[in-house]
Amino acid sequence: MGQSITFHKADQLKAKPDAGQLGFGKYFTDYMFEMDYSAEEGWHDPRIVPYGPISLDPAATIFHYGQEVFEGLKAYRTEDGRILLFRPDKNMERMNQSCARLNIPEIDEKFVIKAIKKLVAVEKDWIPSQSGQSLYIRPFIIGTDPALGVHPSNTYKLLIILSPVGSYFGNSIHPVKIYVEDEFVRAVKGGVGYAKTSGNYAASLKAQTKSEELGFDQVLWLDGVEHKYIEEVGSMNIFFKIEDEVWTPALNGSILPGVTRNSVIGLLKHWGITVKEKKISVRKLFKKAEKQKLLEVFGTGTAAVISPVGFLKWEDKVIKVGNGEIGELSQKLYDTLTGIQTGKSEDQLGWTQEVKIEKEEVKEKAVDKAEEKAEKKPAVTE
Repeated sequence: MGQSITFHKADQLKAKPDAGQLGFGKYFTDYMFEMDYSAEEGWHDPRIVPYGPISLDPAATIFHYGQEVFEGLKAYRTEDGRILLFRPDKNMERMNQSCARLNIPEIDEKFVIKAIKKLVAVEKDWIPSQSGQSLYIRPFIIGTDPALGVHPSNTYKLLIILSPVGSYFGNSIHPVKIYVEDEFVRAVKGGVGYAKTSGNYAASLKAQTKSEELGFDQVLWLDGVEHKYIEEVGSMNIFFKIEDEVWTPALNGSILPGVTRNSVIGLLKHWGITVKEKKISVRKLFKKAEKQKLLEVFGTGTAAVISPVGFLKWEDKVIKVGNGEIGELSQKLYDTLTGIQTGKSEDQLGWTQEVKIEKEEVKEKAVDKAEEKAEKKPAVTE
């Protein structure tokens, strides 16, 4: 796609939120990216426009048949002022896998990464710099045909929005309590479990509410056929340290292929640690815990990176993992991944991509510094 991205300047910019009160997904930047698709023109009219509401017909496909996919990644500011993205190529690769399953026209992965970098460069001043903070990036595609009837849309809209977010854990990492769901089903092989689509998350809400009522933070899903094999947590993939090995459920068509999951497996193998992607029965896992062989449990995802699990509940059994705090391996993975993402650690595996600031923006920054220097210079009296 050789199209150029047009820029529509906003009449007025927003006040930046307090960096100490960001939370997750509460604030959005001044601009967003937008691009449209039609059968006649393909993906066309890429543009950066002021952030705001979009107009859709009440009969649009997205409202009635849920034809939608999305992604989530982050931009990080390094101590020396650079801006880094973490493995955006993997996110775009997965987005096309989701598009294929939802019958949405595929995107030009390199072009959308270019669009992300352009948008992030425009919004560089929105990237928070405190420890654990970042700029969350949400690309998504929706079907927009104004017609009822169960069939794929002929028109689509791709949008990218940005949100400055705080540290997932605050000042310290708090292990979560997980409830193993054995009544409701999230996905089955042959369905859309491996796609990042809104329906998967809608299907998880009832069980999530149930787990919170029981005093737990998140749901751990079992397979939809036999209800005995571990799959994933509502918003994370899951890992178990069993003695000197690390186990994680094998991708089977109903589990989301997480980018952080893939990165953790890569790091563990890089360190010489045995990783087994396999079917893991919840009964066998609890037996390992009873024998003191389950040493650590942690989830992986874009939001938290590494989320240690302190407690697991299944039926009438509750197990405490380790001492209920983050384990040594979990901490090492968290420190290494966040170090790579923020430029504090060497990126030996080539996972980061830098967002270059355009010359005009660099020139503008230099002028600002010159003006600041002139203001500080003492006045000369005659």
